[in-house]
This record gives sequence, structure tokens and C-alpha cells, in this order.
Amino acid sequence: MQFRVIPVTPFQQNCSLLWCEQTMKAAVVDPGGDLDAIQSAVVRFGVEVEKILLTHGHIDHAGGTAELKRRLGVPVEGPQREESFWIDQLPQQSQMFGFPRAEAFMPDRWLEDGDVVTFGRVTLEVIHTPGHTPGHVVFFDRASKIAVVGDVLFQGSIGRTDFPRGDYDTLIRSIREKLWPLGNDVTFIPGHGPLSTFGDERESNPFVGDFV
Repeated sequence: MQFRVIPVTPFQQNCSLLWCEQTMKAAVVDPGGDLDAIQSAVVRFGVEVEKILLTHGHIDHAGGTAELKRRLGVPVEGPQREESFWIDQLPQQSQMFGFPRAEAFMPDRWLEDGDVVTFGRVTLEVIHTPGHTPGHVVFFDRASKIAVVGDVLFQGSIGRTDFPRGDYDTLIRSIREKLWPLGNDVTFIPGHGPLSTFGDERESNPFVGDFV
């Protein structure tokens, strides 16, 4: 699997374009906005988008989903169904944070822990990781040891838990019990900021490092 990170929205959210090298079929993860930039990347890399994947329903991750679905004519998969709480509030979220008006929508497929999603010959494992939001999921490609973790974990930090239905202890458990077992050599694409590895975060992250 190949990928390219496309920062979008004033929050510089890491939208990810993932694709299968054999088939050039692709998925867009977390199209929060700036859809022209996302579509330009699709053209630049010569890929065909098969679906949109969502880690969670916050405006900077999901705000452009309904419009991109219309433009591309592809299904939306994810997050876990508890995230309907946030997706239904996208119009209010966009107003609150000064974003272009976002539309609420219904994903074509809600995802659960242990599900898989596919595009081309790539299979991503779905891991339910609540804490930042109740229905947050992580997408893991075991073959390339790459995880798209949304706002669960960052280089040197973790996701916020002060939004409605966030929970700090739940987030810490999600990271330690769901992500660390995947391996120290896993590279992760966070929702914001630079990439890192689980091993590096276990050594140095002040919130979830092994020394804490």
C-alpha cells in the first residue's frame, strides 16, 4: 500500500489518500474539506477512488464527506455507529468552528471492531478505539505496517477528551490495549502533525509511554 498525506482545513487535518500499487484503486480517509486539493492528488497519482473511509465524525475529518461522495459516486465506510452523535451535528459543528456549511449524512456502512475494509488488493483491519470520540476507529494495514489513527494518538501527544462523550481513561486503554499490541515497528498517520511509530511513542510520549 502507498499513501500520501494531504493537509486540509484551517486545522491542517491529515487527510490520507491510500492506494493499492497493483491495481491503483484507492481510498480517501477523512476528507474534512479542501476537496479540490484531494481530487488534485487523485489525478496526480493516477489512482481511482473506490471508497471514502472515516475515523470519526469531527468537522475537520468528516466535513467534506457528503460533497466528496457526490463528486466521486463512491460509498462511505465508517466510523463505528456511536459516531452518529457527531455526524448528525456536522451542520452545527461547521457553524461553531467557522467552516463552510457541512452536511450530515449516513455512512453506507458502519464499522465494528474486527471488521475489514478493502480497496484493490489492500485489506485494512478496523479497530474500534473510543476515548477521543465514542465511535472512533483506526485502520491498520498489516502488510505494510501502517496505521491511520485519526485523533487517537499523535507524535508526543494524544487526542483531546474534553469534547462531549470523550473520556481520558478510555482513550488511554484504547492506545495501550488496541494499538501497542500491533507492534513497535508500525508507522502511524495521525490526524494532525508528523508521522511517528508506536515504538517511538512508547519510549517518549508523556501520556502513554511505557515509563508513565
